[in-house]
Amino acid sequence: MAEKLKVELVTPYKKVLSEEVDEITATGALGEFGVLPGHAPFLTSLKIGELAYRKDGVLHHMALNWGYFEVENDTVTVLVETAEKADEIDLERAKAALGRAETELKALTPEDKNFRIYQAALERALIRVQVAGKATRR
Repeated sequence: MAEKLKVELVTPYKKVLSEEVDEITATGALGEFGVLPGHAPFLTSLKIGELAYRKDGVLHHMALNWGYFEVENDTVTVLVETAEKADEIDLERAKAALGRAETELKALTPEDKNFRIYQAALERALIRVQVAGKATRR
């Protein structure tokens, strides 16, 4: 059994992460899950959320925006729409986006065609603010 997991995280624009790590946690469509070396193969969808990985005793955080997560032979492949490392997130910009989304949602009803768009924007902004906050606590 391998002692590390090989992680490849890719967006449509670039490879964001290519590392050997000790463990990974992510937010799947059905909830949070963790992966250690030797994990059984599986494929799941990811929702807007956080991905965290431990490398050499240091915990790293990322904000993800929808995608897929596959484990096979101690290799983890993550395909997502967007991914930002905690220390790369502009916290003020994320807070501004959160405020805009909250304001727009207050003016809409769940039946409005734009409601789900702003609900997703609110989720993304919340995750970005939470993950950015973790970068400063290292």
